[in-house]
This record gives sequence, structure tokens and C-alpha cells, in this order.
Amino acid sequence: MPELARQQYNNRYSQYTYPRQTTFTRTNTQKRPVYIKRQADKKKIERNYFIHRIVSVAVVAMLGFSVLPYGFNKVTKFMLNPTPYKNVKADYQQLLFPTSNYLANHWFLGQRSLEGAEAKKPQMTSLTENSRLSGLENQLKNLASMYPSIHPSVYVWDYETGNYADINADEIFPTASIIKLPVLVQLFRSIEKNQLTIYDEMPLTEYYRTEGSGSLQFKAANSKYSIDTLARMMITESDNSATNMIMSKLGAMPDINSGIREWGLKHTYVQTWLPDLGGTNHSTARDMATILYNIDNPNFLSTTSREKIFDYMGHVHNNRLIAAGLPSGANFLHKTGDIGKMLGDAGIVYAPNGKKYIVVIFANRPHNSPLGKEFIVKASEIIYNNMVY
Repeated sequence: MPELARQQYNNRYSQYTYPRQTTFTRTNTQKRPVYIKRQADKKKIERNYFIHRIVSVAVVAMLGFSVLPYGFNKVTKFMLNPTPYKNVKADYQQLLFPTSNYLANHWFLGQRSLEGAEAKKPQMTSLTENSRLSGLENQLKNLASMYPSIHPSVYVWDYETGNYADINADEIFPTASIIKLPVLVQLFRSIEKNQLTIYDEMPLTEYYRTEGSGSLQFKAANSKYSIDTLARMMITESDNSATNMIMSKLGAMPDINSGIREWGLKHTYVQTWLPDLGGTNHSTARDMATILYNIDNPNFLSTTSREKIFDYMGHVHNNRLIAAGLPSGANFLHKTGDIGKMLGDAGIVYAPNGKKYIVVIFANRPHNSPLGKEFIVKASEIIYNNMVY
């Protein structure tokens, strides 16, 4: 090769380094552009990586100057210094147990709590159940099938034989004004413990005045009424204002619930002042039957208390439910309840032939449906015919 051509050749290709003993063949010549492309791609990747790092640093800086201070002020600062108001203390008991103020039935070291019913030594005597009245139950079920919009709970117990009928008797139902029965019983239990007397008086203030059943809501403010008068109005008129006054006198809902648990009842509780339009005061037909039975239990209530309670229950104004299904010669001591979606009645029937039985009927229904009343009246007729004849 001439010298000039050799110099030009060396100047042109001296920038490439080839492996030792590499022969310039046709194949190696074809690979040179690929090698150049890889070098260019590598430089491009390094340039892009540098840009990415700049963007990442910018994003982190933005978060650091905006989000982190906000988080410090809202979270970290309160962890280090929980509140600037040192005199304000959080009620953690109330936060953890928000219903303890009105469902509590136990008090220990200044804290309210909810305990289960007394099972080992209940103050009330349980009903002794013997044979099941399957024939009566079948008739009641057939009646219920004729009222598909009504969901009933029925419990019947015969004093003489201990035989019983049970239709959903352990299912929890709203009690409406029937909850006034355990309130009445707790009142006389407190009277027997000398915590108050039947002659004590209370003024009617706006705090107690409430709507719904009863005439006390229309009386003059600050007029005074004896406990006897209030208890009578609570049962005979189903007066809500009188009920709230008595509940307050007894120590409100926690003390009433405490008594109910000491009696041994598991499913009855009070958690709302009257009127309980939402149906939050609950019980079962069996629990209510147990209360009715123990009103006549000398180991639970005195004869004086029993006579007073039965006097109230014998003059209930509402006789349109179970009483409407009884013949004219039968006596009925009871308490009714109605909150629109639930209609009920609970009491003791005294037949002219001396037969005596407890009957409790709850009926969940479409709001204010007359079918609820119709079902209860017909059920009462069926029960009476089976128990007496």
C-alpha cells in the first residue's frame, strides 16, 4: 500500500481497538456499527439516569417541605405533646364502653360496668315447666300462618299443672310500655329496702315531661305527686312522664338494670327513657312471664307490695288486646305496650272456675297495622279455650 494511503487508513481506524490476532474479515467489518451503537446507548442511559435523579430529588424535596411539616403538626407533635389543654382529661372508659352509663348494672371503685344475670343465686324463682301444650301451640301456629305480616312471640303457663306453650318465647322483642312492669317491681323492691316510701312526693318538672301516653304531660309545672300516684298512673294510663319520674327516683336506668340482673333475667334491659319509640328497651315473653310469676312469690315481694301491684294492674285502661279475647267473667291483671311496630300484652288470667294462667303475647307488625291487634285477640280466645275447657 502506498505510504500516503497507509497514513490515511491508520488515521481513520486507529480509534478502534481490536482484540489481538483479529483478522479483518467481512464478518468483523459488519460488527463495527453495532459496537458504536452500544456506546451511544450507554451514554444515553447515563444521561437519562442523571435526569431521573434530578426529578427524584425534586419530588423528595417537595414532600419534605410540604407533607412532612403537615404530618409533624397533625401527628408527631401530638404524640410528643398530646394536648395543650392539660386540665382536659379524656374519659377512656366512656370511649371504650359508650353504653356503660345507661346499660351498667354494677358499680365498683367509681366505674360502671355491665355484668351478666345472676345464674347461681337468682332472686327470682324460675317457672317450673312440665308438659308442653303441643295442641295449643299448633293452633297458635295455624293462627299465625293466617297473618303472614305478623311475627309473634307467645308464652303461656298454667299455675296448677306447670304445663306451658312456647312460640318464640326466648326471642328478644321490643317491650314498649310493658317495660314498666319491671320498673314497678323494682320500685316496690326499693320500698321494701326502706330506700323510699310510697308517700314520698316528686315535682313534675320539664325534665320529666314527655309526649306519648298518659295525662301527666298536660299537668301544671312543679305540681307534686306521690310515688303511689305516679306508680298508678304509670300502669293504669301507661303514663310516660310518671315512668320517667319513678325511674329517676330509683337511680335511673343503671339501677333498674342492676335489679333485673340480680333477679336472674338475662334478656330484659332498659336503655331508653320513655317513650321508647325506637324499641330499644327489650325483653322476651319468658322473662316477662317470670316477672309476673314472682309478683306472687312471697320470697320475692311482700304481701303488701303484691296487693298494691295487682291493684294497679287490675285497673289498666287498655282492654282491647288479650282482655278482649276473654269472657266477661274472667279477670285479667296485666300491662300493655304499643310503639307502632310492636304491640303486646302480658298478664295473669283468673277464670271464673278458678283456673289461673300467665299469658304473654308480643306481635311485631307493619307500623300501626290493625292486624296486630286482631291476631292478639284471636290468640287470647284460643288460649283461654284450651286452658279453661
